[in-house]
Amino acid sequence: MANSNYEERTMKSTKIFDGKVLQLRVDTVEMEGQKYTKREIVERQPAVGIVAITENDEIILIKQYRKAIDKEIYELPAGMVDFGEEPQKAALRELKEETGYDAKKSDYLLEIYSSPGFTNEKLFIFYAEGLTAGDQHLDEFEHLTVEKVKFKEALKLINLGEIIDSKTVAGILYYNNFRRKNG
Repeated sequence: MANSNYEERTMKSTKIFDGKVLQLRVDTVEMEGQKYTKREIVERQPAVGIVAITENDEIILIKQYRKAIDKEIYELPAGMVDFGEEPQKAALRELKEETGYDAKKSDYLLEIYSSPGFTNEKLFIFYAEGLTAGDQHLDEFEHLTVEKVKFKEALKLINLGEIIDSKTVAGILYYNNFRRKNG
């Protein structure tokens, strides 16, 4: 892999929007040859996702409507990391809040950027085992259903284009290719 050491120097940065879950800024950047362009950047605090596996080799997924794509989709239990919170604790908190499950064991899987062409959102993905069912604690405006899917079926759903959320695809495939085979 070639190392180009290419960088764009930020000449000006203007905050356009400051919302509850994201901020939008427009940076004017200098490129090679003293050319200038604008970059629209969505700033977002870190997020987490968790691949939770039952003793019957099922993965706990949620189905949730997403307005941005006007569709209900499968996702890993996931959410934002609160200020000062460790990502692993955030993942276990989100698992409990969204699905009701507690985990006896959890560990780090990988980190990904959701869409680095326009956002700095970084996701930490963990896995969890030794699950115990409990009560959900959904946020006021959160509407989702919890589904247990055989792990092999989840892989098929990815291949069929039924699981399309990037963190979910990455988490399931990474877990399958590295954790299950080496763990």
